[in-house]
Amino acid sequence: MDEVQAFRAAADHFVALVSEIDDQQWDAPGLGEWDVRALVGHTGRALSTVRDYVAQPSPDVCEILTIADYFDIAAQPGQPAAIAERGRQAGAALGSDPLAAVEQLRADALAVLAETSGDRVVPTAAGSMRLSVYLPTRTFELAVHGLDIARATGQEPELPDEVAADALATASAIAVRKGQAAALLLALCGRTPFDTLAAIV
Repeated sequence: MDEVQAFRAAADHFVALVSEIDDQQWDAPGLGEWDVRALVGHTGRALSTVRDYVAQPSPDVCEILTIADYFDIAAQPGQPAAIAERGRQAGAALGSDPLAAVEQLRADALAVLAETSGDRVVPTAAGSMRLSVYLPTRTFELAVHGLDIARATGQEPELPDEVAADALATASAIAVRKGQAAALLLALCGRTPFDTLAAIV
């Protein structure tokens, strides 16, 4: 699967969701302690980090080799509070025209990808990794939080097929790392209820 194509489709879907948010919904509950604005702001970081990381010098060493490695590090203790605050700040930074802001984030991210090889090593908050490995983590964020945005704003919780396939591949890799592959397969095949499956991220 082309990770850039999946990321682009996820970015387009995210922008489409934001375009349907009513003015009065931005302060409504979004996810956990976030309102819709903070949830959208956090989701937009899946675009801005691609832009920002590619703009930095390429590290000499690739520290993170797999998607599962990335999520292992990203889930370290103390991260939830920092993530929540970054989401609130990103939401505030959307300004008076959130749709225009996320459209610009999409344009910026896609512009740098058009000029960059997937083999390039980029610095991330979790450590240096190849862009081709980092992008699926961003598609996963756009997909999962896109569903969160849809649910919070009364939109249909659906994903483009290529986005869903890419995100499910990432979820599968995380499930294998966490020893939950069998539980996930059993739930997907209707052998056990999904509510018996522990959260993988």
